[in-house]
Amino acid sequence: MRPRLQSRRRRLTALGAGLSGALALTLASAAVTGPASGEPGNGADDRVQVVKVDAPTVAQRNEVLALGLDPTEHADKSGIEVVLYNEADRELLREAGFTWSVEVRDLEAQAERQRKADAAYAARVDESPLPSGRTAYRTYDEYLSDMRMLAERYPRLTRPLTLERRTVLGEPIRGLEITTGADTVADGKPTFLLLGAHHAREWPSSENTLEFGFDMLQSYADGDARARTLLGGSRLIIVPVVNVDGFKVSRGAEPLGDFSTFDYEMKRKNCSISEDTPEQYLGGTCEENPAGRLRGTDLNRNYPGFWGGGGASTSWSGDTYRGDGPGSEPESDAVRSLISERAVTMMISNHTYSNLILRPPAIASTGKSPDELALKELGDSWAEENGYVSQASYQLYDTSGSTEDWSYWVTGGFGYTFEIGPDGFHPAYEDAVVGEYTGTTEAAGGGGGNREAYLQAMEAAMAPKYHSQVIGRAPARRTVTVSKTHVSPTSPVLQADGTTRSQIYFEDHLTTRYRSDGGRFRMHVNPSTRPLVAGRYGRLPEAPPQDTITLTNPAGVPAEGGSEETTFDVQGLPEADNGFATVSIEWPDDADWDFYVTGPDGETVGSGATLDNPEVITIPDPVAGTYTLTAENYEGAVGEWSGEVSFSGPEPPQTSGIEEAWQLTCTDRRGEVHASRTVVVDRGEKVRVGRACVPRKRR
Repeated sequence: MRPRLQSRRRRLTALGAGLSGALALTLASAAVTGPASGEPGNGADDRVQVVKVDAPTVAQRNEVLALGLDPTEHADKSGIEVVLYNEADRELLREAGFTWSVEVRDLEAQAERQRKADAAYAARVDESPLPSGRTAYRTYDEYLSDMRMLAERYPRLTRPLTLERRTVLGEPIRGLEITTGADTVADGKPTFLLLGAHHAREWPSSENTLEFGFDMLQSYADGDARARTLLGGSRLIIVPVVNVDGFKVSRGAEPLGDFSTFDYEMKRKNCSISEDTPEQYLGGTCEENPAGRLRGTDLNRNYPGFWGGGGASTSWSGDTYRGDGPGSEPESDAVRSLISERAVTMMISNHTYSNLILRPPAIASTGKSPDELALKELGDSWAEENGYVSQASYQLYDTSGSTEDWSYWVTGGFGYTFEIGPDGFHPAYEDAVVGEYTGTTEAAGGGGGNREAYLQAMEAAMAPKYHSQVIGRAPARRTVTVSKTHVSPTSPVLQADGTTRSQIYFEDHLTTRYRSDGGRFRMHVNPSTRPLVAGRYGRLPEAPPQDTITLTNPAGVPAEGGSEETTFDVQGLPEADNGFATVSIEWPDDADWDFYVTGPDGETVGSGATLDNPEVITIPDPVAGTYTLTAENYEGAVGEWSGEVSFSGPEPPQTSGIEEAWQLTCTDRRGEVHASRTVVVDRGEKVRVGRACVPRKRR
């Protein structure tokens, strides 16, 4: 059986609330008093499993997410992985028309093996190859202790950081600023921000983040020329644990090993309680409550940029619940405030798992970023070191409200997500942390691992071609500030019944300051015009598109459930420049055919598996070579199909023509403004403002 898009839509409408797995069914029945999703069954066939759902297109993967199942963040061109906790979750997939293959047959058994591996590694190894020498996952208190130790050991290179807002439970969110002269925040340097644990159960994300802090400080102290250049010319900020409340619950939980609703080790979200939470699931603490780990908001679906769109749950209980409003959570708002008050020219948000480097856009309908070529080039270069797949985030599935989508489209700073490791949220430490960071595991590709990828990212944060500069002169003890306030829209806000409501508008205030010692200054900033309004990437054709191809239908009709194949050739330069290939197939009867297109590399590039006639498959930027079309007699076909492949040129660049400006001001110690002007500067440009503290008419 193949995925049936229209039957899935009918199923989603029937569920209405879009809840997580069996919990959707639970809350639909007054006879059941508690959440059931995640509750393991008693039979051998009801083990908690990781499965890969057959979903070869982005649209199909989005529909899997819309079912409210627990995603692993692991997906590729053939499908998406989710956790199935019980038979109710399996039935949800079946009724939606999906098929799947089992990737991890018994998640509980796998977790037990990983715990044993961790204990064995810590017992046999006194000091790992990591910069810290750690041999086991840290507790939250150990993160705080290690950051205090680094601050005490390297006082001139570090500045302890507490983010502006506390967590839902009132905990401060701690970090560390690392650079020469770290206490001078208004130094004009570009900033590289490294974040961990937006999702509580993703422990390797925090470990990799803190290890890079250790690495840079030790390397600088050892006289490493590369580290000295980077810390002399840029600022590193690490925030190992963004989701402090959730992480403390996950890391401190007694493992049940059954991945049930009340196995808090697998908590993903923060500790907020949605205003939509039913009364029977209120009360209790974050680590012990009637809804278990299902309460809370997914912080990486809560950022205002494109909030409310696809790839996030509308239900309070969903593992990807977006929150009650854009930026509603104090933790995501704290990160937003930090980025807004620093010149963050490069940001990486670390997660697990999938061995991926993801770049904007996170939603396909947004369109490719105007910086697509540079973003892709950087991601590809890092992937050569850690062995990950570099791609745009939307190529997996839509993800609205993510960190990098807000930070890039609204502030202009480059932003990425790293999905660390191939096989678990916090698998064996030796592989997921030691191996992935140093590049010594097979999965890490044998390069420099995440260590080298982070180093290259920090070099990119410092490289003038990827951001902007303001250069001028100012007297001592004057503060030069560039700032701007602007309003941006969310996505049209998706509702539980599949309808949408109007976009919500949110305001951002961005500020970068430089404290002058007198004389010439240089401020590293992001472009004055937001990528959101600047335009979208495109290219001009270098040749005409290819002529239309008529597909050859093999003789005969395969039996129901059977299939047949035909091929077609796509040309490349200099003969043709194809921006899109569109495969259209129709048939004369009421039966149903499904069609799948495989590219020259053997990977699925598109499918037509709906109830539509004709089926239409669009392939963007098709590479030259031979493609295979597989036609499956899904249900009762007796007549022949016919089809063609048509081609069109690439989409041209879209330039809005809109220019936004920074407001540059010069103030004294009392805050009195001595001069003010607007500054327009593009990516890779420098603007010279002369004597910034002298009003223009006096120059």
